[in-house]
Amino acid sequence: MATRTLITLEDFDRLPDEEGVAYELDEGELIMMPPPAIIHNLLRERIASEVRDFAEKRNLGKVLWEAAFLLSENTVRIPDAAFVSAERMKSLDVHQSRIPGAPDLAIEVVSPSNLAEDLARKIDQYLVAGATAIWVIYQRMREVHVFEGTRTGHILAECDSLELPGLLPGFSVPVQSLFSL
Repeated sequence: MATRTLITLEDFDRLPDEEGVAYELDEGELIMMPPPAIIHNLLRERIASEVRDFAEKRNLGKVLWEAAFLLSENTVRIPDAAFVSAERMKSLDVHQSRIPGAPDLAIEVVSPSNLAEDLARKIDQYLVAGATAIWVIYQRMREVHVFEGTRTGHILAECDSLELPGLLPGFSVPVQSLFSL
């Protein structure tokens, strides 16, 4: 059995800032995030821009790219993009390096290096920390897996539309449009 070396949040905070290197903390375990492929960035930009444009016109909240969220005392996650409601934004100190709790909406774009069990763990952590929804975008399968309140999600194919009426009333984007880059 392999041993895991765990670090504290304080140790995590002392890691050197290196350009192009990102870290997450998964219940004390340091996770180095590999640089994403161009397609990953394009997909993240596409969906995050759709949500940002919709939300900002209606003063519903802000979209953040690669912001750090402190999900528990030893878990820091950095979704590819995140939506934070306007109400919640009012209570945040924008000078903080991390946002306490989960984003209202976490958006993850799946890379070839992502393992299914790691994604499931991350989804659980977001939900336990209070996320309203998580969108997991699978570029190769051209699907979006949507989780709202439970780990049991539903899958949207290209013929479906991505919506989130409780958080983004009136928002609707055809899934197919996300993949037409």
